[in-house]
Amino acid sequence: MTILIFGDSITYGACDNEGGWVKRLRKFLDDKNLSDESDFSVYNLGINGDNTEALLKRFEQEIRIRFDSKEKTIFIFAIGINDSQFIPTKNSFRVPLENFKNNILFLISRVKQFSGKIIFVGLTPIKELKTTPIPWDTDKFYKNEYIQKYDEIIKKVCEENDLLFIEVFDQLKGNENLSEDGLHPNSEGHRKIFEIVKDFFIINKIIVN
Repeated sequence: MTILIFGDSITYGACDNEGGWVKRLRKFLDDKNLSDESDFSVYNLGINGDNTEALLKRFEQEIRIRFDSKEKTIFIFAIGINDSQFIPTKNSFRVPLENFKNNILFLISRVKQFSGKIIFVGLTPIKELKTTPIPWDTDKFYKNEYIQKYDEIIKKVCEENDLLFIEVFDQLKGNENLSEDGLHPNSEGHRKIFEIVKDFFIINKIIVN
């Protein structure tokens, strides 16, 4: 089974010296490959700063390089937190809500040409004291109320299209120790996301424990 995971810097594993939740998932599945002759291949296709607009420009090429019609393929998307970024000088979100919804719908329609197995990982909460604004770009704000609006769109689109959605926000909110810079999960935060994803895979019989 091939698992292609698309996303942003959190997917990539930023701020975690162990490589992030995706690397942890890959190691977990690599260990299964060795222990019980499973056959999982995990590709981390997260890119720092990506939003849905940037992802739409690259994802088909990324798929075609790695897709094998003879192999079962699962597509996982963990995208949206950068779309929710608010830019005060423009008085707008980086990607407006309606555009974001259309991007998600278009992404799904294109991916279904390759596989019907599509999973979305929900967005993560942030520490607003450190993200309003972010220190490295004072014209960019992240707020939990904005992130939740985008997260709800993803969740609703998944419900309407009979796709799996992994709830993350509610499971991580209120824990101030899961991020150092306020935006990216730290090692403990990535470990928790990995556990959430792994447990979801087991419960939904995507993998057998």
